[in-house]
Amino acid sequence: MFEGKVVLITGGTGSFGNQILKHLLKENPIEIRIFSRDEKKQFDMKQKYNDERIRFIIGDVRDFDRVLEATRGVDIVFHAAALKQVPNCEFNPMEAVKTNIIGADNIRRAAIINEVQVVISISTDKAVKPVNVMGMTKAIQERIMINSNDSGTKFVVVRYGNVIGSRGSVIPFFKERIQRGEYLPITDFRMTRFLLTLDEAIELVFKAASEGEGGEIFVKKMPSAKVVDIAKIMAKAITGKDDYPIKEVGIRPGEKIHEVLVSEEEMKRAIETETYYIVYPYGRIDSPKLLQDINEYTSFNTQRLNEEQIETLLRKEGWI
Repeated sequence: MFEGKVVLITGGTGSFGNQILKHLLKENPIEIRIFSRDEKKQFDMKQKYNDERIRFIIGDVRDFDRVLEATRGVDIVFHAAALKQVPNCEFNPMEAVKTNIIGADNIRRAAIINEVQVVISISTDKAVKPVNVMGMTKAIQERIMINSNDSGTKFVVVRYGNVIGSRGSVIPFFKERIQRGEYLPITDFRMTRFLLTLDEAIELVFKAASEGEGGEIFVKKMPSAKVVDIAKIMAKAITGKDDYPIKEVGIRPGEKIHEVLVSEEEMKRAIETETYYIVYPYGRIDSPKLLQDINEYTSFNTQRLNEEQIETLLRKEGWI
């Protein structure tokens, strides 16, 4: 579906942007536009890929006029620009509103005006039953997108948990501290998190882009792990020590013990496949197809990886 198309990636210099760019270049698009605020990261990407099909655009999703320019002539948008660090959003809530809500609405409006075919919005487990500003703003972002499908542009949301090794995530954080010989802080030893590889995240996004009719939220089933287990395995693999210092330091502002990917309310309007949940807008799908089990889908009740499985996954992804 990407051959001969013009694709825009907002937040394109991040982990997701780099990974999806690699995949898209194999699909023969005419042009891929990387839209972000960071000129240094854009320069580094330009040197790394050196491909004439890639066009770099400096801009901020908060700026509607710039977004309107960037989406002109675009067929497909992957909207990944966001403020996503939970504590930063807690202490700077209006900044999260400007990027995650107003920025998303700017993408929506510009896409409709410029007759973009498909917009895929990247969301997070923190948008489900949100307890923090980051999750609240992403939850509103989801609503902005899924309620805009009467315009000719198709809007679809993908929602997933923590991507292994993504910028700002716990795995590179742990590795840096281990290499410096510093203790590993765990906010709560009971804490679990969903785990997804970057390749799996891209697979989910491509599925939503090709199969979504507009208004759906695509959720990939994924395993979870206890954060303390990740810390122990990384510390032992890197240092060889069984007793590397790990300290419980208390919950950070806005943190959950367990994350939720599909709420019990959403289960009432969702279908389940072997590897996905698809949440539909209200009244969109016949009731016999809907799930009868309305338990929510969380990092506590999904498949839990044991220590051997965690180690295998981290080695495969190159983190130990």
